[in-house]
Amino acid sequence: MKIPKQLQPLLEDGLIDEVLYQLMSGKEATVYVVKSQGSICCAKAYKDVMKRSFKKAAQYQEGRKVKNSRRARAMEKGSSFGRKQLEDAWQNAEVDALFTLAKAGVRVPQPYGCYDGVLLMELITNEEGDVAPRLNDVEMSSEQALDDHAQMMHYVKLMLCAGIVHGDLSEFNVLVDDYGPVIIDLPQAVNAAANNNAFEMLQRDVRNITDYYAQFADELKQTLYAEEMWALFEAAKLSPETELTGYFEVDTREADVDTVLEEIKAAFAEEQARQERMREAGDE
Repeated sequence: MKIPKQLQPLLEDGLIDEVLYQLMSGKEATVYVVKSQGSICCAKAYKDVMKRSFKKAAQYQEGRKVKNSRRARAMEKGSSFGRKQLEDAWQNAEVDALFTLAKAGVRVPQPYGCYDGVLLMELITNEEGDVAPRLNDVEMSSEQALDDHAQMMHYVKLMLCAGIVHGDLSEFNVLVDDYGPVIIDLPQAVNAAANNNAFEMLQRDVRNITDYYAQFADELKQTLYAEEMWALFEAAKLSPETELTGYFEVDTREADVDTVLEEIKAAFAEEQARQERMREAGDE
């Protein structure tokens, strides 16, 4: 096939031997199957920020640390240099997340490195060597759905223990090979402790996955794994060994608005009295 422009430098540098075919094109990248040093792998070519259609990127970038202060200031100002740094941070987030999660025991593609906006990584295949299907293309028995859902909740727990929330997890971002689910597409991964949207994203991730498996195992609809995990995470009680139940007692008590308002008024009156005492002391 014709060599894509983004892959040409990697071909010239010997990082890629041959581009075999385009695997898919998504909202933030195009993925190719390539041969690298004699092995078949993936080349994920990120789309230019102006062409990428991923929404609400700022929500995902919140909490990402940049060690270089000049880069951080440029990113905040939105200069051309700053936009380049934002784009690099977006791409590096996936590489960093893949290495971190693989070490934590989460099944993700093995990353080989990111070069000029192209991520080289493992191609997930079945035993016949064919590309593994996405979860949305897989049907299963109720028993298999329960087993795979439990495995996915275990992976989400391990991710949270590592301080990461996927942020865009769904049946479209999970591959299924002969050994079970494999989580993919992590450029939007967020810092669980530093991003104010982390819990909301965790809830959405878990809901998306649970809704898919619930098509085959209806009892999963009643589970509340995200709420259970987050409560343990906030209390510093979540660990890789934590056994999840999917049960969480939601506090349905209505807030006592009148009492809260009275407390605010009392605090305001106390502050006014304090300032008055300070003024009187200054006049003496």
